[in-house]
Amino acid sequence: MGEAPHLSVLEGVLERITYANEDNGYTVARVDTGRGSGDLLTVVGALLGAQPGESLRMHGRWGSHPQYGKQFTVENYTTVLPATIQGIRRYLGSGLIKGIGPRIAERIVEHFGTDTLDVIETEPTRLVEVPGLGPKRTKLIAAAWEEQKAIKEVMVFLQGVGVSTSIAVRIYKSYGDGSISVVKNQPYRLASEVWGIGFLTADRLAQAVGIPHDSPERVKAGLQYALSQATDSGNCYLPEERLIADAVKLLQVDIGLVIECLGELADDEGVVRESVPSPDGSGEPIKAVYLVPFHRAEIALAAQVLRLLRGSEDRMPGFQDVAWDKALAWLAERTGADLAPEQQEAVRLALTQKVAVLTGGPGCGKSFTVRSVVALALAKKAKVVLAAPTGRAAKRLAELTGAEASTVHRLLELKPGGDAAYDRDRPLDADLVVVDEASMLDLLLANKLVKAVPPGAHLLFVGDVDQLPSVGAGEVLRDLLAPGGPVPAVRLTRIFRQAQESGVVTNAHRINSGVPPVTQGLADFFLFAEEDSEEAARLTVDVVARRIPARFGLDARRDVQVLTPMHRGPAGAGALNGLLQQAVTPARPDVAERRFGGRTFRVGDKVTQIRNNYDKGANGVFNGTVGVVTGLDVVEQRLTVRTDEDEEIGYDFDELDELSHAYAVTIHRSQGSEYPAVVIPVTTGAWMMLQRNLLYTAVTRAKRLVVLVGSRRAIGQAVRTVSAGRRFTALDHRLDLGAK
Repeated sequence: MGEAPHLSVLEGVLERITYANEDNGYTVARVDTGRGSGDLLTVVGALLGAQPGESLRMHGRWGSHPQYGKQFTVENYTTVLPATIQGIRRYLGSGLIKGIGPRIAERIVEHFGTDTLDVIETEPTRLVEVPGLGPKRTKLIAAAWEEQKAIKEVMVFLQGVGVSTSIAVRIYKSYGDGSISVVKNQPYRLASEVWGIGFLTADRLAQAVGIPHDSPERVKAGLQYALSQATDSGNCYLPEERLIADAVKLLQVDIGLVIECLGELADDEGVVRESVPSPDGSGEPIKAVYLVPFHRAEIALAAQVLRLLRGSEDRMPGFQDVAWDKALAWLAERTGADLAPEQQEAVRLALTQKVAVLTGGPGCGKSFTVRSVVALALAKKAKVVLAAPTGRAAKRLAELTGAEASTVHRLLELKPGGDAAYDRDRPLDADLVVVDEASMLDLLLANKLVKAVPPGAHLLFVGDVDQLPSVGAGEVLRDLLAPGGPVPAVRLTRIFRQAQESGVVTNAHRINSGVPPVTQGLADFFLFAEEDSEEAARLTVDVVARRIPARFGLDARRDVQVLTPMHRGPAGAGALNGLLQQAVTPARPDVAERRFGGRTFRVGDKVTQIRNNYDKGANGVFNGTVGVVTGLDVVEQRLTVRTDEDEEIGYDFDELDELSHAYAVTIHRSQGSEYPAVVIPVTTGAWMMLQRNLLYTAVTRAKRLVVLVGSRRAIGQAVRTVSAGRRFTALDHRLDLGAK
């Protein structure tokens, strides 16, 4: 296709990017056209992948903007290597090539002059001639240059089909020189193999490279995508009819073709079809369709729980014939408090049964019960292993019991790829395993954990079943607690006297039983009423940054957490993060920062990981891990985060889409974490999300203080609305079936 004759050509050096939309590549930038006046020109449009410091030849149209004046709209561009010494110095010093900053660029250009780029391209080993550049740094620079060139090629190809910069980099990192071939010939592979590319992006690519709309390859990929969307929403399977309807809507193809392709997928073991009881309890079986890993995990988890329950071996046999009166009296002497009858039952259960569950709301003594179980086990010289799904919850468990606790991921020593170092063939060395915050355990993680418990060991799940279920697929705690199921359980219901004095605890229980919280006359629970969502957002920022620190002496970044029902909207986590960052970590000349997509990361920022990445850190970094940005190196193009688990994790600049700001997080993402103070904007804008277990979960995250900001009507809606229906899981059915 020839170039349209009416396009103008503009050449210039890209000085800075003022806005970039990572989803569609639309960019607003300033370029220096070298006319010597020092004025920069605004260019807008498809500048996907262009980096500050590069010389660009842009094809496009001249126009005018009412606010910004004359500007150039880019249709496409090519990169031109600079020819002058000044241009080369600027190009190399722009941070474009990893390992070369302004100082090193100066030295290289001083040594090689206008031959610099030729030397890097054809004789990179000569870089050692430059003072201060050793063989190691030289090698890194040469590799970075090659990668940059190869990525550019992939970018140019992908530019035509509208893929964002960060995704082009991911495709290159996954397939290297094979990137263009995969995109052209097997685009649907991207949806399952490259994080950040869903079916919709792969489908757009497939369309661009000419794959037919009704191709079986497309329909099968669409079916698997619909199932993976369902697992992202927490379901382990979808009923077949619902899956077919979802796929027809997504793909806009004939229902017969979808049914045919689903049959082929099942024959090729791409999915598993199985009859399970109807989730509505009607007794009528339904045909469930699973993605393979979730089907395997559900079967394996049920089998392993039953195997532990039934095993004849017992690694703590001393508790079978213990004199409980004496043991509990000894315990009361140690702890200075008597256990309530239901707590005593829970202690006995954990120490005599192989698998048990302890549940209950805040202030009902779960923590004290766990401490008692651990103290008695240790007194009998048992090996006790404590774990929780998040770093914060593990820290709290360690403080509570005085014994070491770790995250489930660290305990199992997950390796790159997600396999655990501990499993059935190499179990943990433990007599008692206690897992706190078990409502957060999703099916895949629970399966890995239970597999690693040795025969004869005791396993105690502790959690609040009324909280939101796990972010990942499954409702493991609820399924283990299913009425009439094989797993023994105790539910603590009595609120202790000290806890009754806490407005946070009493209001959590009020919300859980469908009664609106008391918001007046309490020292630790407040409501700032504001009907308008944008005003509520502004008020939330004021409460976090000014009012709470002034009145309670708490640190806005470390001690206060904003929890929102949803990500979008004026009072959603996305908008609030921008406002809170301005208030808590504003831009300053002495603070390093890096713009990525629509976000700016600064040293001091509170951030959270938004995907499971098994290749980072000692045992992976997981969705929901929170930390603070402690370093930002523009030359090495690397940002460092210290996580809640006190681990330093490095992120290359092209991996920053794995991080999101965490001044405000959704309530779903806050599970298992506890904060001194919690601020919860509850507005009518989040109407569809407002449910009782959502508000209850948010309130129970606070140790000392809750501030609600927003609408009384919205709070009433949340308290009244019981979440609709269960997730699609069959773990309870498999446990029942196996126990019969």
